[in-house]
Amino acid sequence: MDRSGYSSQSSRSLPTLPTLTTLQTPRYRAITRTGLRRTRQWESLDPALQRANDVVSRVLPFKTNAYVMDELIDWSRVPDDPIYQLTFLQQEMLDPEAFARIAGLLDTGADSAALKSAADELRLGLNPHPGGQLSHNVPSLDGRPLPGLQHKYRETLLLFPSAGQTCHAYCSFCFRWPQFVGLDGYKFSARTSEDALDYIRAHPEITDVLVTGGDPLTMSAASLRRYLEPLLSPEFAHIDIRIGTKSLAYWPHRFTSDPDADALLRLFEDIGGAGTGRHLAIMGHYNHPRELSTPTAQAAIARVRATGAQIRMQSPIVRHINDDPETWATLWRQGVRLGCVPYYMFVERDTGPRAYFELPLARALEIFRAAYTSVSGLCRTVRGPSMSAFPGKVCIEGVATLGQGPEAERVFVLQLLQARDPSLVRQPFFATYDPEATWLGQLKPAQGAERFFFEDSDEAGA
Repeated sequence: MDRSGYSSQSSRSLPTLPTLTTLQTPRYRAITRTGLRRTRQWESLDPALQRANDVVSRVLPFKTNAYVMDELIDWSRVPDDPIYQLTFLQQEMLDPEAFARIAGLLDTGADSAALKSAADELRLGLNPHPGGQLSHNVPSLDGRPLPGLQHKYRETLLLFPSAGQTCHAYCSFCFRWPQFVGLDGYKFSARTSEDALDYIRAHPEITDVLVTGGDPLTMSAASLRRYLEPLLSPEFAHIDIRIGTKSLAYWPHRFTSDPDADALLRLFEDIGGAGTGRHLAIMGHYNHPRELSTPTAQAAIARVRATGAQIRMQSPIVRHINDDPETWATLWRQGVRLGCVPYYMFVERDTGPRAYFELPLARALEIFRAAYTSVSGLCRTVRGPSMSAFPGKVCIEGVATLGQGPEAERVFVLQLLQARDPSLVRQPFFATYDPEATWLGQLKPAQGAERFFFEDSDEAGA
């Protein structure tokens, strides 16, 4: 492969794209807790920050790479730099007692078994799989659970390829952190797509498959093709495909200069190119506009879009990283200019170090509205703020007042954009306004009601 990123031996050339000759073609290398000490940036870190990352990374996953460290983090702004906060672990992500416990074990030379035991105990207290992911989302076929799949919403099946249960770098807030820390019984993993194919045959209501992780695009193109190619047969002509990925932001070389970059893009073309009759959506996780700013990131977007795939942008709103309107407005504007579709602003899920990242729902709504009203209609495809909670995707639409005079009540106006029970979708409902609430479970039904309407559904669960 030459430095342009194109394979000279390809029998099928990809669409003409801007030259990539000015871009680096590095080889991916993960930087973990131990490897971090060998980077040039390590010595510049304050010792307290070094210790914080070292201690917290015994409980929560840490991994980065040279692209993130060299091109995305502004080291002159550490620790306040948003990409540093996005990828490095902070002392406040554990409560003081938990931090002291792990730090004490390290200081006294505890062995790895003692550290793992203490870490696992703390992990189990961090709500490892919220929203019924283990208890209600894992489907079964002929009485056999299918642990590599999730089926929460009628039309969408989630597939977790076993080889894609890692990422090029880990987000410090990630709600899928249990996939990466070796907690027994807490990892979703499918070795093949056979279970998914059989399950789709038994459930014709499924119209799209979301391939997720981890990050499926850490897999080789050949391995990913083995999972997806069977879905391209005429039997599954009703199935569209989504791929959830952070690779566009954390390792855009995956699409420009990795050894099998062209093979990956040919797979995209085979799925969603002209004449296939299918839609391929790349669900790009972009948390900050800086992730769109590098020449490699922009070239990666151009190459993906040239295959016929559509890139949709989504992110949670998280304190320390993107909790201001201008960051979001800039992200959406830059994304649209590059050909991406703003899709979701999520509320950070109730798992892991959420206390460090969470915002009051009222503040998240203020930020969303301020950003939304400052962009054109091309950006207003975005939805949010949305909580992926047990009943479904609960969107905060606004704040209103019900009634008049002494009986008036200020409320959140909400609706389900997706739901376990499809009949509940797009039905407005109200919760008593609470300026401190950060999650659905902290809200109370308005007007003295004892329960939200969705709690009476057969799909509401225990």
